Amino acid sequence: MSIMVPSTTPALITPGRQALDSALHQLDQAAGHLGLDDGLRTMLATPRRSLTVSVPVRREDGRLDVVQGFRVQHNVSRGPAKGGLRFHPGTDIHEVTALAMWMTWKCALVGIPYGGAKGGVAIDPAGLTTRELERMTRRYVNEILPLIGPEKDIPAPDVGTDEQTMAWVMDTYSVNAGYSVPGVVTGKPMTLGGSLGRNGATSRGVQIVTLAALGRSPEGVTVAVQGFGKVGALAAQYLSDAGCKVVAVSDVTGAVHHAGGLDIARLRGHAAQTGGVRGFPQADALSHDDLLELDVDVLVPAALEGVITEANAPRIRARMIVEGANGPTTPEADEILAANGTLVVPDILANSGGVIVSYLEWVQNMQAYSWSSGEVELKLRDLMLGAFSEVTALAAERGLTLRQAAHVIGVGRVAEAHQMRGLYP
Repeated sequence: MSIMVPSTTPALITPGRQALDSALHQLDQAAGHLGLDDGLRTMLATPRRSLTVSVPVRREDGRLDVVQGFRVQHNVSRGPAKGGLRFHPGTDIHEVTALAMWMTWKCALVGIPYGGAKGGVAIDPAGLTTRELERMTRRYVNEILPLIGPEKDIPAPDVGTDEQTMAWVMDTYSVNAGYSVPGVVTGKPMTLGGSLGRNGATSRGVQIVTLAALGRSPEGVTVAVQGFGKVGALAAQYLSDAGCKVVAVSDVTGAVHHAGGLDIARLRGHAAQTGGVRGFPQADALSHDDLLELDVDVLVPAALEGVITEANAPRIRARMIVEGANGPTTPEADEILAANGTLVVPDILANSGGVIVSYLEWVQNMQAYSWSSGEVELKLRDLMLGAFSEVTALAAERGLTLRQAAHVIGVGRVAEAHQMRGLYP
């Protein structure tokens, strides 16, 4: 059975639509391996709640713009919904739905009691002043207020958002509640109840599974990182610190390459000063496409969805791909990579460090307690390595790719929760 989700809008081939098609394809494969009936498949494919809102933005010059915002709760069978909030001009309801679905499987895979959600506003935050950004964030939160809460749906930072955004979300919710509610979001500043180890948790998780998947010393292992943002930059740093040789990175400004290995600390400083990696004096310029096709041991796509496709997959020469981004590889590309013997560590495993430490932050908030950074990292490492071990064992036992095995585990646990809870009324 091929899963279809009803839509009231014409099917447009947008990046968001492609991401949703990929997510549904992966669910369909997992459901087939699990032998799920048609009704349960459809239930797992259909979001529990989807909200589209209009968000007016009052500009400093008096103009009034109206942008679209979204919040999708895909599944809440295993606990409250959890998922990031992104500000990006390409965001649409299809992309947000796909990301919410992937978060459902991710939480189930790593064994934390959340369902999946996602939110977004279709705007470029770089085009707003700080005051405009704050006003827009607060208005968006006010529109989705009935859906969120520490026991209902807990947002976190994503593309185009950060801990300051989460502080505004928390304050807006708390003002409406009449008291401080730190557990309504994660990824907050430390002074508002954030957790040690939350910044960089996704990148740390990428490092943990990369080293585990290598199965050998990281010394001299060559790495290319596509996307030198909040995930990619720190992933490059952590991999470099572990002994890997990061030879190329890219961001929206360009790509740079140095065969002897980049000085990641200096490159991060350059990017912070100039706004991007382009022009880094200790490296040569490279095209974005060439970076993806470099002959390296590990490729880390850490930007947006759909960058490895049927068109460029045959030219991918990396021995292993570790997905720091959500949905960077299309299903067609997956088949080509598998046929070529490329090991792909899937997104719902590789980038789960962020939601794991978000969960730990939420637990600390709910208990009014805190852990040391060492305790947080130990819990992160245990959960990630435990999930990695389960995925690799199932893949070997049943002859699956790591992505297929990860989805069989994640989807299977959510399906089991549905069946155990039953259907009301």
